[in-house]
Amino acid sequence: MNENKPGDSQNLACVFCRKNDDCANKYGEKKTNEKWNLTVHYYCLLMSSGIWQRGEEEEGVYGFLIEDIRKEVNRASKLKCSVCKKNGASIGCVAPRCKRSYHFPCGLQRECIFQFTGNFASFCWKHRPVQIITTNNYRDSIPCTICLEFIVPVPTYSVLRSPCCKNAWFHRDCVQVQAINAGVFFFRCTICNNSDIFQKEMLRMGIHIPEKDASWELEENAYQELLEPYEHCDVRRCRCKEGRDYNGPDSKWEIKRCQCCGSSGTHLACSSLRSWEQNWECSECRSIIYNSDFRKAKKHSLSNSKNVAITDCLLEESSPKLPRQSPGAQSKDLLRQGSKFKRDISTILIELGFQIKKKSKRLCIKKADIWNSALDEFRNQNFNPSYIIEVVFIESDNFGREHPGSKQEFLSLLMEHLENSPVFEGSLSKNLSLNAQAIKENLYYEAGKMLAISLVHGGPSPGFFSKTLFNCLVYGPENTQPILDDVSDFHMAQIIIRIKTSKNMDDLNSVINECYNYLEPIGCLRLITALTDKYMLAEDILVYHVIKRVQAPFESFKQGLKTLGVLEKIQMYPEAFYNILCHKAENLSAKILRDLFTVHTLTSVPALGFWNKYLQSVEDGKSAITMEDILVFATGCSSIPPAGFKPTPSIECLHMDFPIGNKCENCLALPITSTYEKFQENMDFAIKNTLRLGKEKCSHHDEH
Repeated sequence: MNENKPGDSQNLACVFCRKNDDCANKYGEKKTNEKWNLTVHYYCLLMSSGIWQRGEEEEGVYGFLIEDIRKEVNRASKLKCSVCKKNGASIGCVAPRCKRSYHFPCGLQRECIFQFTGNFASFCWKHRPVQIITTNNYRDSIPCTICLEFIVPVPTYSVLRSPCCKNAWFHRDCVQVQAINAGVFFFRCTICNNSDIFQKEMLRMGIHIPEKDASWELEENAYQELLEPYEHCDVRRCRCKEGRDYNGPDSKWEIKRCQCCGSSGTHLACSSLRSWEQNWECSECRSIIYNSDFRKAKKHSLSNSKNVAITDCLLEESSPKLPRQSPGAQSKDLLRQGSKFKRDISTILIELGFQIKKKSKRLCIKKADIWNSALDEFRNQNFNPSYIIEVVFIESDNFGREHPGSKQEFLSLLMEHLENSPVFEGSLSKNLSLNAQAIKENLYYEAGKMLAISLVHGGPSPGFFSKTLFNCLVYGPENTQPILDDVSDFHMAQIIIRIKTSKNMDDLNSVINECYNYLEPIGCLRLITALTDKYMLAEDILVYHVIKRVQAPFESFKQGLKTLGVLEKIQMYPEAFYNILCHKAENLSAKILRDLFTVHTLTSVPALGFWNKYLQSVEDGKSAITMEDILVFATGCSSIPPAGFKPTPSIECLHMDFPIGNKCENCLALPITSTYEKFQENMDFAIKNTLRLGKEKCSHHDEH
């Protein structure tokens, strides 16, 4: 295949549509085979009804043999176009009994739809697929999310809506240009970055998504600057007479780059470094490292945590230029990575926390209606998950009074509600449910987003994932085998058990006949020739009920978990995340709480002795409250978050009768009493009644 010279291509007409236009976005690339004097538009060739690609990619034209192209041109010459009434209509509508044929440009003119996938079907203007929108809350025009020009939010041929975001509308021409530029590996929803659901819908609606790298990836030397080492002195007072850009190897004027970010530098002499081997961090990285609790010895480190060096703080992101891999190869890599990368979960979450910007977002939350309040705030167009979260609790009374809230308390209450929401099913280890209302309201995506935000912003981990759900997230549903415990439907579990325990063919056939109306629609009926086939049948039902049945909710949930890069880290370090996603936090003990709280009062104060004795009494069951109650009273959390508390929990002693828990500061103020008995009595009374009042407010709202 030889391309024409630029001056000649305008004068050669396509053998199918007879047009000499050279517009790749509309008709595909225009190619000419000079040997056979043959010119075609790629889309005209691809969509023609009577031709198939029988050759290799380099043979003929795009793998279509010359002899096949000539036969198809001859066939089309006998067909009249339903639009322009001229012969040569090589494309026909695939709808049964529809006899319309047309040229590709004529089909575009009459708003036909061409599907660039599967059998490359074409639909005329009478039978083309449409987007069905059940409700439309938009009264006015809204901007196209690509070109930002205003459009009427009604699905037509020229206006499309994203299948995964209700507020994402765009022109067909805009999304087609984006698809051609991005290619299959980068083409995704402009709002939520979903690729799977978005691409399927766009292909259905006639958008061509080429299997190629994005146009920006193909630019020559596009990433050349990444190969150039940083050579500039950034200290406030550079003492080098040759200037900040001078780099003298093996001298005191050699440039040393920041060991954390690599994007700042200093001359050795300008920072009083004696040799190049000495570590150096720029001021920005130093402020992150030293202002966080990362380098401080953790009093309350997790049971499997290890000491981590400063260099382990760095974000270990993969190269943006890695070659593409098939899903099978990716899952094998993930399995290998599970044993290769063993890292402390708190370190990983702190790394993810580096994305959080200094800008803050104020969330107004009704504690008694935590779920709907969180949904409203997270769906707000001004919400950004990378902003610092500031919480204000609003009273449910008629006055709507506000008071500062604890971010960790908010996230803790949200995770408790999420665990018992209709999005999940099961008792202890939970899987995704199939809830029509949750799908309609896009709650699976929101649930994944909430979990990701909680982990990165210092909230608690869920701890209720089943091993099956976790493996689906890490290794993919196709590489996961569910177990009977994953089935929460008692009736369905009994069917599987009866099939697996059938003792003869009569028993097995009896169960199949009873369940025929269920097995036939889900595609689990199979030819039973031997009793051993029961195991395969039971496995088919199990896989359908636990995995295939919830495929759409799972994809939506997974997209939500991609918020702030959490899903990527889960897949990179599955062993670290398994402990916090599938297991509840360890039970608190007196020692854990003693080590957790930093004392801000002189140790000679008797109340501190009472405090240690009180913790031991609670652990021994001599009090009406629990260790978790104490932690909730002081911090709003019933367990220690995987990333630790920030600020670090502290204790102070004040001259008062009852303890006070400041959840915003994670501070517990202890009362100063004359006897231990009075100390315990006051502690029990205050903690028990404070927690009881909070639960009563929530239950009162649920009743109404």
